[in-house]
Amino acid sequence: MHLHKFEKVWLIFGMGSLALFLVILGFAAFWKGTHPQSHIETIDPENVEAHDSFKPENLGLREVADGKYIVNIVASAFNYDFGTDADGKPVKKISVPKGSTVLFQITSKDVVHGFQVAGTNVNMMVEPGHVSRLETEMKNVGEFTVVCNEYCGIAHHQMFATVEVYE
Repeated sequence: MHLHKFEKVWLIFGMGSLALFLVILGFAAFWKGTHPQSHIETIDPENVEAHDSFKPENLGLREVADGKYIVNIVASAFNYDFGTDADGKPVKKISVPKGSTVLFQITSKDVVHGFQVAGTNVNMMVEPGHVSRLETEMKNVGEFTVVCNEYCGIAHHQMFATVEVYE
């Protein structure tokens, strides 16, 4: 079989590009140790309350130092559980001062969910049995909507909350 010289050039270019892509992927995955975010800590998705961070009394916003906050959240069945207020009503809004550092810790009880604070750099995939963490500095004042950006079922669009950053 005879190939034209341009066919040979494009075949070599295509095979070389594929080989380069696989080498870069292998380097990132094995040599550099790139792993999914949530591989660090695993928990039992059927008993998330056994983990200290996700006990009902520890859910929601908690100040741990001056200007440093932790937000513990459990995602399940079209709901973000931020805990309850003094009246026993579910919390759907948290408020932090501008410039504060917030560590979001979240897990899921049932299926894969997303956790995105629209308008910020907070965007995580939340998998059952894994604890996803992301620390960020809240630099802009305003109200930011928390949305689930992974389709989780028929009432997926009802899964939202609010993060308020005040002056």
